[in-house]
Amino acid sequence: MQIPYELILGWRYTRAGRATRRNGFISFISGVSMLGIALGVAALIIVLSVMNGFQKEVRDRMLGVISHIEVFAPNGAALPDVQKTLAEIKQNPQVVGAAPFIAAQALLARGEDMKGAMVRGIDPAHEGEVTDLAVDLKDTALPRLIPGQFGVVLGGELARSLGVREGDSVTLIAPSGQITPAGVVPRLKQMTVVGTFDSGHFEYDSALVMLHQDDAAKIFRLEGPTGIRIKLKDLNQAREVAAELSHSLSGNLLIRDWTRQNRTWFSAVQLEKRMMFIILTLIVAVAAFNLVSTLVMTVTDKRADIAILRTLGASPKSIMGIFMVQGALVGVIGTLSGLLLGLAIALNIDVLVPALERLLNASFLPKDIYLISRMPSDPQYADIMPIVVIALVLAFLATIYPSWRASRVNPAEALRYE
Repeated sequence: MQIPYELILGWRYTRAGRATRRNGFISFISGVSMLGIALGVAALIIVLSVMNGFQKEVRDRMLGVISHIEVFAPNGAALPDVQKTLAEIKQNPQVVGAAPFIAAQALLARGEDMKGAMVRGIDPAHEGEVTDLAVDLKDTALPRLIPGQFGVVLGGELARSLGVREGDSVTLIAPSGQITPAGVVPRLKQMTVVGTFDSGHFEYDSALVMLHQDDAAKIFRLEGPTGIRIKLKDLNQAREVAAELSHSLSGNLLIRDWTRQNRTWFSAVQLEKRMMFIILTLIVAVAAFNLVSTLVMTVTDKRADIAILRTLGASPKSIMGIFMVQGALVGVIGTLSGLLLGLAIALNIDVLVPALERLLNASFLPKDIYLISRMPSDPQYADIMPIVVIALVLAFLATIYPSWRASRVNPAEALRYE
């Protein structure tokens, strides 16, 4: 199989040695361009992988407390027929668990300290079907939630802010109270702390209060659960399943999936990813367009070679192809090197970061500030492929003008002073 001479010459010019000072400088500029593309691609892959890792870590911790989908009655009222709704939900093949709950807001008081709280009345027997947190507590705190004893399980941060431990008493203040001649008096109920939890997500650790749903119904004067929490086989199908349930469930019910419960947070993360992608792509673009100066100098240095090739019968198209091959090879080698470097760091960042922390005697992610104490990384094909394609396209575009200039060299003019 005969290899086209354009490829051979393009590869030869790419790996040109340092035979002369000019060739050495051109080779240096070419190497810098290649290194710039590699570092830009590697930086993009590493940054986006770390951002994906943070998003996945926070999402998993969030979903350890909340469910994939919630079905609830309007205005915080009790569901009209809980068993019928449960049966209709479980007919969906994507559903693997469902549990009733009561959601309300209240104040939690201990002495002079008072905190706002998200109250969740649960069924301890079925809560493990919908959240990982309940699975972790099923042998410790949840069995202590006995109807009529008014026990509560508090988030760790909430318990610490109130200064309470297991066995202490707190006062739950319901917002809607009794009407008396003196006005509306809020309902107060003395509760016993039977356990605490730490989910790793500050929003829930600092505000969530769990109690038995029968006790919650008595305190908030409800006839039954206000909603049903659902767990799916695939959490990424939450929106599709929510849309299906909106058509299959009977009654006037509201449906909300986990992406809508934290829409602001997820939108902010996606915006940050897009901005970082744009900013770091500019680094790749600068490195890619360094190829323009490299190829312009190469064309100037190889004018005599171009003239000789033209006199031997090479067409302008072939001359253009030679220098396009040279630029494309620099782009391909730089992109592939950056891809390998980026993946090597992204896949081993859990080893590299602790080593750097020990070397520098520093902590990049203090446990008392951030949600997590280790650097997560999650390289995704959907992020890596656009990076590689954009880098190759930019490198290819940078070769067009210098290659076209090379094809326009006049042999007679190029050889006049040789």
